[in-house]
Amino acid sequence: MKKLLILPFFASLFLGASEHLTVQISEDIPFAYTTDSGKKVKVERIQDTSNRLTDDYTKTSRPCPPFCVQPTHVYPGIKSIGELEIIQFMKTEVSKNTGVIIDARLKSWFELETIPSAINIPFPIMQNASKEKAKIIFQILGMKVQSDGTWDFSKAKNLTIFCNGVWCGQSHHLISGLLKYNYPKDKIQYYRAGFQGWKLLGLTTIVHKEIKKK
Repeated sequence: MKKLLILPFFASLFLGASEHLTVQISEDIPFAYTTDSGKKVKVERIQDTSNRLTDDYTKTSRPCPPFCVQPTHVYPGIKSIGELEIIQFMKTEVSKNTGVIIDARLKSWFELETIPSAINIPFPIMQNASKEKAKIIFQILGMKVQSDGTWDFSKAKNLTIFCNGVWCGQSHHLISGLLKYNYPKDKIQYYRAGFQGWKLLGLTTIVHKEIKKK
């Protein structure tokens, strides 16, 4: 759990309009493309209109605390976004290597299933990070250390952060760790609906480590 798992940042997304789908992402976006672990991935919604969720994300109620409903805005100055904004972020930021989608959940959850092109920075790593560890993480995210030792965030990547859903505080913990060491608020976005919201809309997911049945 202590290891920082970073997948390649490079991704590309192209919208397509020629293929007819019963269930489009929006009226203007039938599907999209991105890249995950070097492979091209088509991001679309499940076409079976009778499809239902069958996993843990069907749950409506979890003990609170710790699984309490999260505020729409976690911190002043940090924008909350939805699914269409994530897809736009893939197109305008991830594809140009100026933005990163971060899955704040623990590594085991990330490997099981996640949003295409997301990398994993488990929330405890950032929440408990020393200044030296934060510097290493921030440098991976594009921050530069000047000759006088000051941290230059001008080229740091824009971040979109998510966890399990509106009842999950892991994004909040990760963001608090980022802000503790002055990662710019205007470079952070919060996807409040999280993975449950993504799955509820039947959007494409990625499995990095398949769990084989015994």
